[in-house]
Amino acid sequence: MKSRKMKHGKRNTTIFLASVLLGSSLAAHADEREDLEKVRETVLSLIDALVKNHILPREKADALMREAQLRANTRLAQAPVPDLSADGKKIVRVPYVPEAVRVQMHDQIKAEILAETRMQQPAGYDQDNWLSRFKFEGDVRLREDFIRLGAGNTPATTYAAYAGTESLTRVSDIIGSTPFNYNYNTQQNVDRLRLRARLGATVKVADNVTAGLTIATGSSTAGPTSTNQTLGQGSSGSPGFFNKDALVLDRAYIKYEPLSWLSLSGGRIRNPFVATDLVWADDLNFDGVAMTVKPQLKTFIANMPDTFITAGWFPLTTGVPNQTASRSLFALQGGADWQLGMADNHVKLAAGLYDYHNISGQSQSDTSYANYLSGSNPSYLSSAYGSAYAQHGNTLFCINAPTDNTNCTWGLASAFRELDLTGSVDIAQFEPVHVVLSGDFVKNLAFSRADMQARTGNTIGTILDGKAIGYMGKIQVGAPKIVQRGDWNAYFSYRYLGSDAVLDAFTSSDFGLGGTNSRGTVLGFNYGLEKNTWLSLRWMSSDLIDSMVPSTSAVSVPSKYSTDLIQLDLNVRF
Repeated sequence: MKSRKMKHGKRNTTIFLASVLLGSSLAAHADEREDLEKVRETVLSLIDALVKNHILPREKADALMREAQLRANTRLAQAPVPDLSADGKKIVRVPYVPEAVRVQMHDQIKAEILAETRMQQPAGYDQDNWLSRFKFEGDVRLREDFIRLGAGNTPATTYAAYAGTESLTRVSDIIGSTPFNYNYNTQQNVDRLRLRARLGATVKVADNVTAGLTIATGSSTAGPTSTNQTLGQGSSGSPGFFNKDALVLDRAYIKYEPLSWLSLSGGRIRNPFVATDLVWADDLNFDGVAMTVKPQLKTFIANMPDTFITAGWFPLTTGVPNQTASRSLFALQGGADWQLGMADNHVKLAAGLYDYHNISGQSQSDTSYANYLSGSNPSYLSSAYGSAYAQHGNTLFCINAPTDNTNCTWGLASAFRELDLTGSVDIAQFEPVHVVLSGDFVKNLAFSRADMQARTGNTIGTILDGKAIGYMGKIQVGAPKIVQRGDWNAYFSYRYLGSDAVLDAFTSSDFGLGGTNSRGTVLGFNYGLEKNTWLSLRWMSSDLIDSMVPSTSAVSVPSKYSTDLIQLDLNVRF
């Protein structure tokens, strides 16, 4: 029975191919006889290849060809008289086949031919061979960073004047060490060569169950936003001297798709949201569980867009009684994707809400700090915002001793509930050149100066100090993705990200050297050297928005910090 179904599918595939090819030539109103001969040769070549690979018997191939020829002659006889232009030449009209239809045709034909091939395997061949269920992919990137800091940047030593008088900061590396930390670099240029390598595998456990695993490079496991390995640098910033580099677990997950419109995944997963690096860094992965629903609205209403809803819960810290507070992120995003016109023009819009629980710091009294040091209050550090994941930009306060910032443990002054609106327009009228316009707007709905004052015991000196919004606009021209030799694209963007618009731990680690509280431009160019091999050049120029040390009085704290980061990449993908 199974064999009969396969043969029937094989027969339908071949006739379908012949009919599509012949039908296209008729619809074009070209010279029917000449076109028919061309199509006949194409179909004969296709069928001959199937016969040579023992997928189709010769006698069956001859029968299918006769049937396809009969169908073509019938359609040819019914073909309308071709339109003529003013000079007497025939007008050729080539029908447009939507991308979705082309993909469906490709997938259907590929599936049927693969099924036929498996049926033709020699006796004793294991059709459920475990290796055939694996798919491998990866990439390697070699990057040179040229970091150029503004000569007029405020030296880190200047901030020492505010030690002991200001208990708020936006860069914990500058204030909060004993002795005071002068090592934060604000003026010295740096060059560094970096490597990123990732190798992943997915396995089809069942028809609707997939498992995945990815390993990657990384100088340490301290930061969630990057898997770069700085060459010449060992773990924790120690010298490299050709020591071997470490590999880390970048992703490990299980995906279950019980229905065509429902996907469930859990573990360490790829970012499931439509996003830009304004909110989420490009290399960021999520720990937790996510669900995506794609309602099939086109089944009921024609011309409806493709829609989706994604929800997820992601633990940030695990609660331990008398030691740490449980923190988590709940996220919800919905959106739609429209195809417009005859070309692959697309408009995609999405709205998301990212709600962090127990993320803000909780102030401790001097008494509780002393109890912590004596070991009688181990819950003291429960609301710390650790340097292992924090970048810089968010407003921080001393949770242990608000009047003594020379020995601080820092906590977040604001809560975070981020509303994110993203959109893109892909104009494909000039195929293969696409013009893509994209934008992103985010606002921290939980940002409140009154709440920050109650939480920190300090009033930020001016209502203009500290921002809760961010936005970005980008235009890209060229190939949507660099695949072949000669593919190219160029892009330009402007971005503005206020100090407390998003959690600085998870945004881009490149622009402004990471974190929030920066604004500026990005200019980039990509060019394909060979298949899946390309060069990238990117220039990011940023300036500080608000002071690194928020003022708790009417006195303005001087702060200037501008950066230019030039990145030259050699990329390969496999």
